[in-house]
Amino acid sequence: MLNSSEIRRLIEEEQLIANYIHRETQLQPSGFDLSLGEVLAYTGGGSVDFYNVERVIASTTPIEPDDLGWYDLDPGCYVIIYNEVVRIPLDIVALARTRSTLLRNGASVGTAVWDPGYQGRSSSLLVVHNPHGIRLKRDARVVQLIFFRTEKVDEGYRGIYQKERMGMESSHKA
Repeated sequence: MLNSSEIRRLIEEEQLIANYIHRETQLQPSGFDLSLGEVLAYTGGGSVDFYNVERVIASTTPIEPDDLGWYDLDPGCYVIIYNEVVRIPLDIVALARTRSTLLRNGASVGTAVWDPGYQGRSSSLLVVHNPHGIRLKRDARVVQLIFFRTEKVDEGYRGIYQKERMGMESSHKA
């Protein structure tokens, strides 16, 4: 697992993470916190098959925060989109874990693997378990991305999510 010094070096030298809000706040001893950019509500169902030939991604619609940037979410499932753009080198793989404060408030984030070679502004599944719902403020830190060194792969991620939402990237704030 990479420590904060190595993550900082990769951010500075290889743009491992861009579009962050405040690097030193988000940088953790063994990871980097990703922050909430957007919340989407599901409006339809999806389909998953073995070869992705019949794959259908469930339709969604954006949820607007209130004037102060708060999302008031009822129990249920949502898509969250992170602020940060991630660029995983060919010798790194990343996993994300829900931040403990989110868990203590009755919500969790389900994530997939960030494969070597993946680049993009990713999304994940937010599940609000708390029967009273949860309030999340835009830019809240919701998951910690942890990085592991691996044998360098010959060819990185080539799936349909490669470079997703890269056009929405802006420079980091601090």
